[in-house]
Amino acid sequence: MKKQILVVLLLFVAGLTQAQDKFPKNQLSINAFRNPSIGLEYHRKQVSIHAGYYPTNFTSGVTTEFLKAGVSYWFLPWGKKEIPSSFYIGSSYLRGLTRDYKDQNAIAFEAGARFVVWKGLNFRLGVIALAAEGQDLKINPTPSIGYSIKF
Repeated sequence: MKKQILVVLLLFVAGLTQAQDKFPKNQLSINAFRNPSIGLEYHRKQVSIHAGYYPTNFTSGVTTEFLKAGVSYWFLPWGKKEIPSSFYIGSSYLRGLTRDYKDQNAIAFEAGARFVVWKGLNFRLGVIALAAEGQDLKINPTPSIGYSIKF
């Protein structure tokens, strides 16, 4: 079992080192829906930072709103487009604006994939785990649409 884990880990690291040159040196993304937030995201190779407005529904029909800022790591790119599709993981700080989270700090961890469909137009599909003091851990899907510009 240890050998299998080691082999998988080595393949993963090898994929990361080969993939680093596929990411553009700089890109700016305008995100129009929840993932990572409605706002801006700056990518420097495999790392990005983002800030914006994050609405989510923990209960159907009830929107809870946050300000959100964080960092993401991009890995295992695929495709031959100028901006590749890839997987990501990230963490964020959130500040509650409404409902049970008003004026409350929270932290979130997320993971998913970005699919570049045409030039910089992309769709993301992921999942987020959001934790705040005095609240139950919340896990939600995080779909998104955005546009990225390479420079």
